Amino acid sequence: MTTLEHPAAVDDTPPLYTVAEPRLMSGRALELPARDHDWLVRAAREVGLLGRGGAAFPVATKLAAVRRGAVVLANGSESEPASWKDRALMRRFPDLVVAGVSLVGQALRSPRAVVAVGDAASAEALRAAVRRTGARVQVERVDHGFVGGEIGALTNGLNGGVPVPSGVRVLPHTKGLAGRPTYASNVETFAQLALLAELGPSAYASVGVKSEPGTSLATVHGVDSDGVIEVPHGFEIRRLLGEADRPVLLGGYHGAWTTRPDLVVERAWLRQHGLSWGAGVVAVLPDETCPLGEVARVASWLATQSAGQCGPCVFGLPALADDLAELAAGRHVDLALLRRRAGLVSGRGACHHPTGVAGFVVSALDAFDADVRRHAAGGHCGRATLGSLPIGGGR
Repeated sequence: MTTLEHPAAVDDTPPLYTVAEPRLMSGRALELPARDHDWLVRAAREVGLLGRGGAAFPVATKLAAVRRGAVVLANGSESEPASWKDRALMRRFPDLVVAGVSLVGQALRSPRAVVAVGDAASAEALRAAVRRTGARVQVERVDHGFVGGEIGALTNGLNGGVPVPSGVRVLPHTKGLAGRPTYASNVETFAQLALLAELGPSAYASVGVKSEPGTSLATVHGVDSDGVIEVPHGFEIRRLLGEADRPVLLGGYHGAWTTRPDLVVERAWLRQHGLSWGAGVVAVLPDETCPLGEVARVASWLATQSAGQCGPCVFGLPALADDLAELAAGRHVDLALLRRRAGLVSGRGACHHPTGVAGFVVSALDAFDADVRRHAAGGHCGRATLGSLPIGGGR
């Protein structure tokens, strides 16, 4: 694994690594040829480019759904506390992000191209890149919270409304910024489009695997190489974790815990096995901390992030968090009731938040089964909760 050193303003960005020749993290200046809308759609389809914001939606399909005159929106809010990949990209390689946004804006002949950013350091780096390149890109600061990072909530906030999901799904390509058709993607997706435009499909697909060419950024927690890592698709996730042979949190706080030993960085493979790359988070807990205490702590924080729009969030998530707190404390908890409560909130909210939290909780009960049974019987593992999983701000 290669450690990358990039001279930049001192901040709290984690170390950057690559496990192969860097692409996004190469730091080299791009020389982008002119690429029109049709070329971008064809090229994205040829390499099977998937969005990097969590949903892994095919980029070609999304691009094909918008026409000339659409607004461009890059989501750099990164409201997932365990993820640093977008902030690392924007702070260290802002020119690449701006190049991707500008590329799509020019291809669509957009009247407006916006990057929505959740932290000051990233916004400053992007604005400096805009000044250097003369790109017609706006950088907008947002502070919308965890649920506010969802694209509908982000759009509502930028339009001057309350930054919460609408409940009724309206896709940005139909109605987005200022009510106009909008092409919206995560900032890493725009950076990938810039690489694709410079390299062309064949060279872009020279790394990774046939089913998913290219690389992705990951935020790794709990091992010696904690930080943001660029990995080629098809890479074995266990190789990121060294000797750590413990349950893995994959995807972030709307992801899942798993004990599978054969995980790979490949979205289709993960989906086939009931998992998701999500926000690109790979985390293991140190042996010294109580895993149930860590899960309860995150679940309690997630319960505070409700948009307050529906019962499953307002009542269901605090109930789940309370049960987990009791379990972590070594007090008797009815596990069947706890799982039933998780099932009642899953799939029933106005947004994905209750479903994501339920998946995080239930997968933890399975992955840490021995600890769960010990705690549920009124015992305790004897370990303190060290707060190894980040919550809240940290920007």
